[in-house]
Amino acid sequence: MDLKIFDRMESEVRGYVRSFPVIFAKARGSELFDEAGRAYIDFFSGAGTLNYGHNNTVLRERMVDYLASDGVVHGLDMATSAKKYFLQAMDRLILKPRGLQYTLQFTGPTGTNAVEAALKLARQVKGRQNVISFTRGFHGVSMGSLAATANQKFRRAAGVSLGNISFMPFDGYFGPDVNTMAYLERLLDDPGSGLDHPAAVIVETVQGEGGVNVASQRWLRELEQLCRRHDMLLIVDDIQVGCGRTGHFFSFEATGISPDIVTLSKSLSGFGLPMSLVLLKPELDVWQPGAHSGTFRGNNLAFVTAAQALETYWCDTALTECIAAKERLVRDWLENLAHSCRGAGLSVRGRGLIQGLATPVGDDLANRIARRAFELGVVIETSGAYDEVLKVLPALTIPREQLERGLEVIERSTTEVLAAAGKQARVVTVAGGRS
Repeated sequence: MDLKIFDRMESEVRGYVRSFPVIFAKARGSELFDEAGRAYIDFFSGAGTLNYGHNNTVLRERMVDYLASDGVVHGLDMATSAKKYFLQAMDRLILKPRGLQYTLQFTGPTGTNAVEAALKLARQVKGRQNVISFTRGFHGVSMGSLAATANQKFRRAAGVSLGNISFMPFDGYFGPDVNTMAYLERLLDDPGSGLDHPAAVIVETVQGEGGVNVASQRWLRELEQLCRRHDMLLIVDDIQVGCGRTGHFFSFEATGISPDIVTLSKSLSGFGLPMSLVLLKPELDVWQPGAHSGTFRGNNLAFVTAAQALETYWCDTALTECIAAKERLVRDWLENLAHSCRGAGLSVRGRGLIQGLATPVGDDLANRIARRAFELGVVIETSGAYDEVLKVLPALTIPREQLERGLEVIERSTTEVLAAAGKQARVVTVAGGRS
């Protein structure tokens, strides 16, 4: 396909077009179609933005009806019918059933702006500057959130020093036998450690960009207890793994923890429309009017589709049960693949419908598998500090038949790449592993 116009006019900063070098013209459900009409199964979901698939019919119809009625599209932070509709749905379907009491702050339309707001608020509340973030964490690329992002590729682009963040080892960073929470507690308890008393801790329960690293429930509970003992706020960044990605609406629900602040974005609108949100405990709402602003913090189209997504998918447990079944399918398939490709050093990690096939660092295997999968009709990306993890991120609503076809492509791509690399790639089908 002719990509010359993009090469000639678009900045070198563009990234995904290099991984998927075709011109996409249409999208429906869990499929993308290029200008030549070829279909691709989507295991990327807009980097986690399209949990309910492309052009979800129910959400699209609600948005079109709203536009046809001359509904307000741009509203800053004024009161609108669309915002009221979303607030009511969020309260009725998400917060009250979970016994959660949060004040909602509508920030600029991207996840990084929600993180910026959360960090600013935590520092205001506690009157301290330092914040703890974790190794391999990703929180955005604007300056405040970038400071809390660990990956050197993003940090190098800042052009200035990035401060007021102390990085600590994430769960499992030193292997399964090292309790990284004990390490952090020792530093906090020791006045000679050099660690400035933090205002807050910011954490992803599953590090998506960092390589699908999963924090255990025990580790997260210990982190919350540590925050309480040391007068620090707990911020959970649920931008990629919230909105059902791990099975529950919030990724932390199964742990029983109660974050002080939660950031949401990506699939919040349900339709790929920009929208981000900060949930904060009411006693933390110390903002002065207009102290954190933004021209597009009132995306009313996103409010409409977000509310409709809640009413469609979160009024009962059907979606959660469906995600659990698909999680078992994907996990079994990938575990089968890793087990049967003996000697290749593959392993599987993840929760819900964010699963990772980890490859040995330094072989570029994950990128090669992703490229081959794209040639065979599956859009999938890699993650991790070395791009060593193939990240399986399908829509939560993907039909089982499409999910299985996509997994078959991943299996074929993996075995072909391993064979070309001279690694043992004898695939053995385990009875019942794909049921």
